[in-house]
Amino acid sequence: MHIGHSFDTKYKMVVQGKNWELDETKEERDLGIIVTDNLKPSQQCIKAASKARSVLVWIKRKFGVLTVEEFKILYKTYVRPHLEYCIQAWSPYLQKDIRCLEKVQRRATKMVHGLKDIDYENRLELRFIYSPEMKTS
Repeated sequence: MHIGHSFDTKYKMVVQGKNWELDETKEERDLGIIVTDNLKPSQQCIKAASKARSVLVWIKRKFGVLTVEEFKILYKTYVRPHLEYCIQAWSPYLQKDIRCLEKVQRRATKMVHGLKDIDYENRLELRFIYSPEMKTS
């Protein structure tokens, strides 16, 4: 993979007197991060969101509706690591990539008991202050 000019460049490697032409690739995976020839993190965002959504489906299937405390534990343990793995290296800066990752959190917060019908911004605020003991009759 080469980054920069779009000239038709062929790279060769000499091993024990033999010339080997290197194949061209558009993306490469290194340490679990997808690096593309345009250096945009879109493929990494799509892959991370896909893994996190599959974990959310698993949680929904096994636990159903969650309390706030259960949600905090399961989300921080199983979902967030997929979204944040090496985030410093691939740092999403495009709005479409940020929305892709944000969709996972939108879906996750709907799994909490009593927060499904509240709009997303209010769910984010209430998620950490709401607790079952605070219910009023």
